Amino acid sequence: MADIQLPDALLVKKYVEGDENALNVLINRHQSKIFGFIYSKISDKDISNDIFQDTFIKVIRTLKSQSYNEEGKFLPWVMRIAHNLIIDHYRKNKKMPMFRETEEFSIFSIMSDDSPTIENKIIRDQVEIDLKKLIEELPADQKEVLVMRMYQDMSFKEISEITGVSINTALGRMRYALMNMRKVIDKHQIILTN
Repeated sequence: MADIQLPDALLVKKYVEGDENALNVLINRHQSKIFGFIYSKISDKDISNDIFQDTFIKVIRTLKSQSYNEEGKFLPWVMRIAHNLIIDHYRKNKKMPMFRETEEFSIFSIMSDDSPTIENKIIRDQVEIDLKKLIEELPADQKEVLVMRMYQDMSFKEISEITGVSINTALGRMRYALMNMRKVIDKHQIILTN
């Protein structure tokens, strides 16, 4: 099975061209990561399985309609679909989960919304305003690291060099910044998604 070694972008192309097996390879390659992500937010195996299946139904529809833009980012795209379906699930059940920052998932990665409706723009602008207010409440050292990391896209090594602290200190400040922001979000029941 030489397909296992093919990059995602090539497998997507092969699937769009009619090779059904290419999708099986993609699903097998990423299913544990995607299912794990869904399960970590839902904590119910049956509902997680449903959302996993719905995710790939959306993936298939999008690929078959030829509206997928390949930018070499298949997995993040699928994770975003899964994330949106999780949000839909909680909206239907009127309860929002607390998202935990991990290496695979960052609350900042879902902040942008590609659909250019006026409602989404207003919501996005309000979320940005709320987020800036939260950041302003942080201690100066934590705010500095968070802004450099999230808005200036600097690595922790670069942050460490610029601020004159160790990488571990920069990481710690980022961690405390996120923890402090979560406390304020919980306290004021702020919702940072649309």
